[in-house]
Amino acid sequence: MAKDKKVKADKKQKLAEKKQKQEKKAEKKAKVKSAKVEGSDAEDVDLDEVLAEFKKQQELFLKVTETVLETAPKPRSSSTFLASPSNSNQLLLFGGENYNGAIAHFYNDLNIYYIDRDEWHCVTSPNAPLPRSGHAWCRGGNQSNAVFLFGGEFSSPKQGTFYHYNDFWRLEPNSREWARIETKGKSPPARSGHRMTYFKNYIILFGGFQDTSNQTKYLNDLWIYDTTNFVWFSPNLPSAQLKPDARSSFTFLPHEQGATLFGGYSRVKATVSANKSAKGASQGQRNILKPMVHQDCFFLRITPPPADASPGTAPNVRWERRKKPANTPSPPRAGSSMTYHKGRGILFGGVHDVEQSEEGMDSEFFNQLYAWNIERNRFFPITLRKPRTQKKAAGAEQRVGRRGRAQANEEELLKQLAALQAGSSLEDADAMDIDLKTDEPEEPEQPVREMPVSMELPHPRFNAQLTVQGDVLYIYGGTFEKDDREFTFDDLYAIDLGKMDGCKEIFNREVENWVGSDDEDEDEDEEDDDEDDEEEDEDYDIPDEAIASPGKRKKKQADEVSIADSESTARSWDEESEASTAATEPFESRREFFSRTSNEWQEILMMSLRWKGIQPESLAVKEIKAKAFEMSEEKWWDCREEITAIEDEQEAAGIGEVVSLADKGGAATGGAGRRR
Repeated sequence: MAKDKKVKADKKQKLAEKKQKQEKKAEKKAKVKSAKVEGSDAEDVDLDEVLAEFKKQQELFLKVTETVLETAPKPRSSSTFLASPSNSNQLLLFGGENYNGAIAHFYNDLNIYYIDRDEWHCVTSPNAPLPRSGHAWCRGGNQSNAVFLFGGEFSSPKQGTFYHYNDFWRLEPNSREWARIETKGKSPPARSGHRMTYFKNYIILFGGFQDTSNQTKYLNDLWIYDTTNFVWFSPNLPSAQLKPDARSSFTFLPHEQGATLFGGYSRVKATVSANKSAKGASQGQRNILKPMVHQDCFFLRITPPPADASPGTAPNVRWERRKKPANTPSPPRAGSSMTYHKGRGILFGGVHDVEQSEEGMDSEFFNQLYAWNIERNRFFPITLRKPRTQKKAAGAEQRVGRRGRAQANEEELLKQLAALQAGSSLEDADAMDIDLKTDEPEEPEQPVREMPVSMELPHPRFNAQLTVQGDVLYIYGGTFEKDDREFTFDDLYAIDLGKMDGCKEIFNREVENWVGSDDEDEDEDEEDDDEDDEEEDEDYDIPDEAIASPGKRKKKQADEVSIADSESTARSWDEESEASTAATEPFESRREFFSRTSNEWQEILMMSLRWKGIQPESLAVKEIKAKAFEMSEEKWWDCREEITAIEDEQEAAGIGEVVSLADKGGAATGGAGRRR
């Protein structure tokens, strides 16, 4: 008997210790949660407040101001980089993001690199586009002194929520002035990862992607902006006509008869076998989104309307499929960057992914240069070569002698001409002094500083920014991955495409350290705590409830259910509906709202049926879903007025659909690391 009392005392003590430890763990989790709410996670709740603060700070700039930077701009990816169309000594850099594994920073600064001075300038303006990445821009074709920008995306610092822009901007590179373009009629939906190019007085936009609450949707719609009549066209193409599949991150280059498209990236639906049983038999199939690197090529032929057509007439367009370019870089790679140069595309970098398992992926990164001859539709590798040392030819001295004799004859003729003009005899010409103006060669401009030149191309990477100014290729930034870490390069290189005599390093700063997410550490701590709990559980006696007979367990569960039912019957259906966490979001249709919240509405419906004494099992699944949809539709209409007001405000700010990554069912990752 004494022994039993001792065992019970030990048991109570261990239970008390376990309870105390669980309370400490709960307190720790509460502190972590509180820290997140006080930190950047709190901004995941309302992006409008974040951007409103950006806009408020931006309006403090009363005029366009350009300041000289002591160092290069902060590192970034998914920005836009362009040779200034109005100044041959300037490069333009706008926007982008930097993700260090924990926090994402978005930028909306316009940075200008002065090639001849080796200086970076930062332009601040009260009317600049809001911070973004994944946007697209291009020069204005006939309006050669303008740059047009569309779209992009923005997220909260921890990337819990984000959305795409659908605003359209014009930049005057000379005055540094931004102007938002308001167009009549339809305009392209919000997106990022798209591409833009120019043709005569048109701006051409194609592709990209949109993130919805359910998935990433890739686009293949074509939009053409008339810079003369200020209107967007979305050509209705014949259904039988071949056209490019939906994609993002492709190449889109100008052509004298339209534009050319090559490559790109998307995710396509695929069916794979599910887990296999011990006997090797398949347990069914499941759908996945499989990465796809496109290798096809299209030509977009554009025929402007006749001269006597009414203003605002849409041009005729037609997609023509071309053969796959010869000598295409192998293996296929995503994130290869290409820029236009004198009828050809210059391609650099990329990444090839070898999917090993759902947990990890093996990737190979590249740093080769290729030239794509658009007319011949063929790729040619480009390599650096050492400058040749010039050797003196055998007859060099003779050529110098001939040049000397020619110069002497020229001096004699000039003296004779001067004597005739002075009225003297030709015999006195030798005694005359002639001021010979020789064209002395101008001394070449000395560079501001000596920059190192290497015979090796920059480090392998993908999604680098390329542009060409004065036959010189400039390579800015890019992304590299190692293990689960993602690094953004902070460098700029220059390669003379005519000489190919080396890769000049304009600047190269050390890559910032990867911070990593606190969530990973929390998960590890939780795993450790769970292991500790399991070890402690081994010391405890098994509760009496665990060894109760199946009949007693069922009876106890039934009692718990009946208690819960009796408590919940006190609430009416209206109260349950109002208490529902299902809320509509801006730009969300009734079908999308129900698709996202279907499970919750079905649970509410079945609860309501039980209150009325109707067993849900007596109804067909189709009937339950239909009734649940009716309930969700009522909720959607109840919130419609408030949501419409929010949509109008966001559209006025150029904002597309706001998306929560938690609803997508996946954690956020760095923008550049996603093959999007």
